[in-house]
Order: sequence, then C-alpha cells, then structure tokens
Amino acid sequence: MDRRGRRARPLSRLRAAAGLALALAASTALASDRLRPLRAMAWLAPGADLAAALGREPAECLKTPADPALARSVEIGRAAFRDPLLLGGQAARAGLSCESCHAGGRDNPRFRFPGLSGPPGTADVTSSLFSRVRGDAVFNPRPIPDLAGPRATLKTPPEALPAFLRGLVVEEFDGAEPPAAVLQGLVDYMAALDPAACPRAREAPVTLAGHLANARRALAAAATAPDPETAARMVAAARAALFLVDERYQRLPAETQALRAAAARLAPLQAAARAGAPDLARDLDGWLSDSRRLERRLAAREAESLYAPARLSGLQPDRP
Repeated sequence: MDRRGRRARPLSRLRAAAGLALALAASTALASDRLRPLRAMAWLAPGADLAAALGREPAECLKTPADPALARSVEIGRAAFRDPLLLGGQAARAGLSCESCHAGGRDNPRFRFPGLSGPPGTADVTSSLFSRVRGDAVFNPRPIPDLAGPRATLKTPPEALPAFLRGLVVEEFDGAEPPAAVLQGLVDYMAALDPAACPRAREAPVTLAGHLANARRALAAAATAPDPETAARMVAAARAALFLVDERYQRLPAETQALRAAAARLAPLQAAARAGAPDLARDLDGWLSDSRRLERRLAAREAESLYAPARLSGLQPDRP
C-alpha cells in the first residue's frame, strides 16, 4: 500500500525499475556501436530517427533581460536547467535534466523514458520511479508542455512558479534543496522564454560549439554568482555540458583525452567555488581562455564525431 492507502502495482514498478536500469546502463555504455553511446538514446522511442533526434534540437526562445542583474539570474537558471544534478536522485544517475523533457526550454515530442512515458512526448510526473513523495502508483503520463509557448497554455501562473519549481526539484525528483539564487534563476529563466523571441527555424543542429558555449555560459555565471554554493552549482553545470561533448568524441582517443583533462581542471575549481575562494574568477577566466584552443582542436575532427548526422544514423542501439 502507498501512503494514500492505494495498493501498489508490483508489475508496473518492476517494469519501471527495469526501464531505469536500462537507462542507467545506457549512461555508461561506451564501447560499441551496438550499445547506446549517447545517454539520451535511453529516452528515445524504438525506431527513432537518430540523426533527427540527436542531431537537431528545438531552437531556444530566450529573450535576454535588459537589466544586468536579471540577465545574470537568467544565466544561473539556464545552466541549472541543463544540469542533471539539480534534480538529484535517480534522475541525476540516469542523466535526466529539466532540458531532457523540455529541450531548449520547449517541449520534446521524441521523449519516451521507460516506465515514465506513454506515447512519445509524455511523462508521468507522479511516478514513484523518481519520487518517494509524489509517487501515486498510478501510471498517468501527460504531454510535456512547451515552456516557450503562449503563456495562457501554461497551468502555473508566474507568482506560483517559485513554489512549483521547488516542489518539482525537492518532491517530484527527490533532489536537494536548491540555493535561493538557483531557484530564482530558474524562475527568471522560465519567465525569459518568450514566444516572440523564437527564431524562425523551429530546430537547430546540435553542435560542438553549442555544447561548449553552454559550458562557458555556466562558468561565466559561476564567476558572478551571489553565493558560494550557487557558484559551485554553476561549475557542476559546466562539467555536465562537457560530458555531452565527451560522449560524442568517445571514439577519438586523443581528443577525448584532451577534453577530459580540461574537465578534470574544473573539479578543483568547483571545490574552490564552494569554499568561496577569492581567486575563483581569475581561475575561471584561465580555463575559459584555454578552452578556445581546445575547441579548435575538437572542431578539426567534428565531422568524425557523433555530432555528424551520418555517424548518428549509423548507430545501432541495443534495445530490448
């Protein structure tokens, strides 16, 4: 029985647990084209067009605020939105972030997570797969909303967003209490997603430059964060962005080694951020400067990596 007195569904939970196990295995599978070399393949429907699903993403409809302080808050929220560690628990272990469901802050019609989704583009937000608090033992997936769509279509009014987002992180996904600046950043980021700011093209290619830009933007947010814990969260978000690059280059050993060396340099910077080190901004600037040379090296072989649509199309995921 669950906390509301309803009888749990053992088969549903077994299926959900099996789905999560597959997703977790996918996040570490690196060796063969018959495995899932990209973590996001764990939440695609069988038979999905991999070049379309993993080679393109919805264009972000972000209207950067004119106020500098508000713009900095939006950048904090943007980085946290893309970091699986925000959600914590099983979601973080599977590599799920807010952006996994809301790609580019939009919807995600290709999302189909085992045990969490029904048809592609849906998710059960009261699943006990991720939450001990909101799990209701009822499989009731709902369509994933477009956060940059018309405001009238979103069920949560702006004044209720802080409580809603905190509940999502802490209760829906069993994540740790987010710092106040991170929570406010998420609120401000969602408010800055504006239908009027949407590019003419609905989708854009997924590129090395885009992922590295996300890492740099997170580090820039760390340098101006209002408190040490938020700064540390931003460095963690940058490391998460670098993981997305790493898995695309996994079959290019020299480039992977250079990338992992750069990522390893962020670990002590994350600790320094949490400790409130006075030289953090200088050290982050050093990393950012060096990252330009790394990007040139990686870009020279981007066509051989899993950013190339032709190589994505050739993958053969090992699906049950």
